Amino acid sequence: MIAVRNLHKKFGKNQVLKGVDLNLDTPGIFAILGPNGSGKTTLIKAILGMVLPNKGEIIFQEKSIKKEWKYRKSINYLPQIANFPGNLRLRELLTMIKDIRGLQTPSEERLIQLFALKPFLNKKLSHLSGGTRQKVNLVLAFMNESPVFILDEPTTGLDPVSLVHLKELIMEEKEKGKTILISSHIMSFVNEVADEVVFLLEGKIYFQGSVQALKEMTHETDFEKAIAKVLSQENA
Repeated sequence: MIAVRNLHKKFGKNQVLKGVDLNLDTPGIFAILGPNGSGKTTLIKAILGMVLPNKGEIIFQEKSIKKEWKYRKSINYLPQIANFPGNLRLRELLTMIKDIRGLQTPSEERLIQLFALKPFLNKKLSHLSGGTRQKVNLVLAFMNESPVFILDEPTTGLDPVSLVHLKELIMEEKEKGKTILISSHIMSFVNEVADEVVFLLEGKIYFQGSVQALKEMTHETDFEKAIAKVLSQENA
């Protein structure tokens, strides 16, 4: 589905990605992890075509994404921070996104109910709280059928009930055979949902495999402690 080959990216003198090779060729949930500055966001944005690499190639559904844009229609993206036009009402935003994406059979009604957003439909987006805006972000990400989901910090600001619904939605998409990339700092969330972990350190892939394999590699029974050991070894 997605292949990253020898990807390099430099911002000024800062080499962010240093020859990343990654194959996500099976459906499932892949967690992109790493400390701040490890290259997670740059890798995600490169896959989305928002960052142009200095070297290397990204293949999506067996085709290079270079000088292409139509492949993005096959990706549902949830950004870490969604900057909505503050003067729009929620109902207007949903209509606008449906028109832009050409959605014929959107499922936003179920999502609006799931995240209890009906009372906010006629409110301006600038008047919504951070947690409510994140729920809107999730509705926009999940209301279209696509083979790939990229979710950047999807749990930010969510209350416990909404977090449960998010997990349910992710698992539903997995059961449909989708490929789901998740970036998150919440290790308990990753431990619950991820089939595979891709751990970046200093612009390179340090580990790729299952949560259980990472625990075995670090000789830890707790996932958070396994991550902590990797980071402590790197800083030693």
